[in-house]
Amino acid sequence: MRAILNRLPTLVAALLLCCAVSGCNYFVVFGYLLGGPPSIEPKFDEETKESMTDKDVRVAVVCFAPNDIKYSFESIDHEVAQYVSWQLHAHKIKVVPPDLVKGWLEENKDWDKPEEIGAAFKTTYVIYIDLNEFTLYEEGSPNLYRGRAECIVNVWKMDEDDHAEQIFSAEKTSKYPVHQPVSSSDKTYMTFKGEYLTRLSDEIGRFFYEYYVADEIATAGG
Repeated sequence: MRAILNRLPTLVAALLLCCAVSGCNYFVVFGYLLGGPPSIEPKFDEETKESMTDKDVRVAVVCFAPNDIKYSFESIDHEVAQYVSWQLHAHKIKVVPPDLVKGWLEENKDWDKPEEIGAAFKTTYVIYIDLNEFTLYEEGSPNLYRGRAECIVNVWKMDEDDHAEQIFSAEKTSKYPVHQPVSSSDKTYMTFKGEYLTRLSDEIGRFFYEYYVADEIATAGG
């Protein structure tokens, strides 16, 4: 009780600030100051009652992109898988290095089932990202950047006999920036591409790792 009383001036100041700022959810801020940032359970954990952050779990990430997307973004399948792998690794999930997965895919071009990848790397799960749409430009405006993507994220769980069962599927629609595009005179192509792949991979990654309400608010405002 004494700790709450000691923080009362800070709580009051935060609530007054929220009242002054349009759209601020002062109940969220109040809860944050009392008990720390509220976290959001990953959708994968919620639906499967399993977790990719468990001690002995190992994951491989692969992305498929159709030829009409790869015509404009030749290596986008590997890049998406690479960025998602980095995000998972940064959030304490053990991931097969994406360059190893890429090398295996190049040596086994006739593969057709995610379980083949899981068996090759002895993983617990295979995350398979089916990329249906990807662009870095505002529609009809080659001088304006705005990343857009649509994909389906599936998870296949391996068993002891190197067979797999699909246990999770979720759609992701992404747009960045949300409110207005970025002029190509303000950022280079490679800078914006890196920013958007970081953003998209985090949005995909949140299916599998815990994140915070503040992160969700920041994403919505991008």
